Amino acid sequence: MQRVYRLVMSCPDSVGIVAKVSNFIAQYNGTITEANHHADASSGWFFMRNEILANSLPFSKETFAEVFAPIAQDLNMQWRLTDTDEKHRLVLMCSKDSHCLADILNRWHSGDLVCDIPCVISNHNDLRGLVEWHGIKFHHVPVDKTNKQEHFDEVQRLIEESEADTVVLARYMQILPEAICKKMPGQIINIHHSFLPSFVGAKPYHQAFERGVKLIGATCHYVTHELDAGPIIDQDVARISHRHEVEDMVRLGKDVEKTVLARGIRSHLEDRVIVHGNKTVVFE
Repeated sequence: MQRVYRLVMSCPDSVGIVAKVSNFIAQYNGTITEANHHADASSGWFFMRNEILANSLPFSKETFAEVFAPIAQDLNMQWRLTDTDEKHRLVLMCSKDSHCLADILNRWHSGDLVCDIPCVISNHNDLRGLVEWHGIKFHHVPVDKTNKQEHFDEVQRLIEESEADTVVLARYMQILPEAICKKMPGQIINIHHSFLPSFVGAKPYHQAFERGVKLIGATCHYVTHELDAGPIIDQDVARISHRHEVEDMVRLGKDVEKTVLARGIRSHLEDRVIVHGNKTVVFE
């Protein structure tokens, strides 16, 4: 895969944004291999993502950022520049359910998800063998129900020690405290086994069964201090009928969960997600 720089930005909408950015890249003979943009009329904001061949430019990522900064300032732009040679460091967290974790590890092992996974953290020891088979460190951090803060302090220490820029909750059945959520905004990804905003919290399949819904789903979203209310990255559904029991819904839901989580992680790793307020723009 060719090395590229990803320039991801958002700013108040105005005339000539695409031209200014494109002309900047062109004046240094940069080659744009992918370009996406979106204007949101309701908010008046403009969103843009460019992939630029790194070897087509005469300078490094750091120099690119320095030279581009005046344009970004002039447009009142929120922006980031990433290098595909610098892989995301992704820490996985889980409890006992294996379907999401196993799917992520398989996709990572096959090269479908390009990242480094320094470790997996779990409040149970059940999935140690699965993780260590992949050659990844497994940290068992049990939860004392009378003092959960000890668990979360150790979790935070391990995340910092691993130098993670992304944390994925792969059916980690604990609620992260506000302090951790606020420390990593837009960096913690969760899969909720429901089509949010319906059926937040625990046992959503049981809630859906009692409600008699005809569709169940899963939602991949960024974690905030408000439970299951962060910006949504991806969602999908499965159709059910009156013949399905709760156990059937759980079985069908697991397939949706792992697919939605994998898509959401991939979009995040490829810098395709821009968070704006409590919404996201996700470029395909």
